[in-house]
Amino acid sequence: MSHAYVIGAGLAGLSSAIRLCERGWAVTVYEAAGQAGGRARSYFDEQLGCRIDNGNHLLLSGNRSAMRYVDTIGATDRLIWARDASIPFVDLASGERWTVRINRGPVPWWIFSRRRRVAGTRAWDYLGGGRLAFAGNRTVAQMFGNTEPLFTRFWDPLAVAALNTAPKEAAARLLWPVMRETLGRGGAHSRPCVAREGLSEALINPALEWLEDQGAKVHFNARVRALTTDGRGAKTDAGASPAIISIDTGAEPLTLGRDDQVVLAVTPSVVRGLCPDIQTPEETRPIVNAHFRLEAPAQLPNGSPLLGLVGGMAQWLFTRGNILSVTISAAEVEVDLPADVLEKTIWQDICRALDLDDAPCPPCRIVKEKRATFAQTPTEVAKRPAARTAYSNLFMAGDWTDTGLPATIESAVRSGEIAARAIGAPPT
Repeated sequence: MSHAYVIGAGLAGLSSAIRLCERGWAVTVYEAAGQAGGRARSYFDEQLGCRIDNGNHLLLSGNRSAMRYVDTIGATDRLIWARDASIPFVDLASGERWTVRINRGPVPWWIFSRRRRVAGTRAWDYLGGGRLAFAGNRTVAQMFGNTEPLFTRFWDPLAVAALNTAPKEAAARLLWPVMRETLGRGGAHSRPCVAREGLSEALINPALEWLEDQGAKVHFNARVRALTTDGRGAKTDAGASPAIISIDTGAEPLTLGRDDQVVLAVTPSVVRGLCPDIQTPEETRPIVNAHFRLEAPAQLPNGSPLLGLVGGMAQWLFTRGNILSVTISAAEVEVDLPADVLEKTIWQDICRALDLDDAPCPPCRIVKEKRATFAQTPTEVAKRPAARTAYSNLFMAGDWTDTGLPATIESAVRSGEIAARAIGAPPT
């Protein structure tokens, strides 16, 4: 039976493995770590005495690849959905509060209601969003930097959240698919949702169970050390492409059959180590997350699972049970600050946001992801590789590959779909 080998058990690798199983491949997954999930997983934190996610991630109802993935693994009930497409915000400097409420249908009449749009903005301020389709190599700041206060209160937090890159250098064209697939299609495609218990419980463990039920094999602590090729160059005189012929995981090298396929679903730095001839993005950007354990659950406005923060250190506040979590994206300065400084500053912002009157800081865990995503600048975006490579049986997956989307959960899951589609069905 023809075999597909997936290297990496993050969301991209799991998505690839699932779609390949559906196509009839025998699938084996190799993961270097002792658990699956990569940058989207949960773990028990001894300092807080509870499970937390290693990072905060948000899905929208219009994330069609992620929704298909969740539906396939039977995990729909493991997500918590906001009642509608409403996202509350607070300006920590001025104390001003507002809620963006996107109407259900695709015609954006919500921008004509002062109660639904960003505070201090006018309806025609939003008309420039369509220009994202023609952004070219311009940055978000170049596109919208002169549209105050809409830039500070909408485009800036959206860009930082989606691209994890400062607006002055972030590739504006990556926001176009966000608008086209979610916000631009109306509230039915823009409802936020978060994991009910944790990322592992919602997105990872059900996928592993599904793969096991399909007969797929997942090996942990199995770092792939080398991929051996057949020695041919990019093209021979006969026109044959080079191929991967064996996988080295430290034990006896695994020899591939003639029809076997390989999906490399790892980080760009690992790809460069295994296949130096494949171009990948090189620059990265960090994210800092802070998790606070409260004595009782916190309530955000309108029962929302998240709150946008403007004018503070963090950009987004999430709540799940008695855990409050904040995210600092594009955290190139903050990632080098001591944990106690981050903890104190972030908690002060939370107190202002939730009117806690300078309550004492509860137990906190600071989580720093120094290479959370690739730097989504025009230069680095141009380095994203396609799923197909110069090797006849090697395919790429990962949120950093050329999915056309920002490096998000949706991009990771879709990259797995793209790789599986490129491989196709096994030979009969």
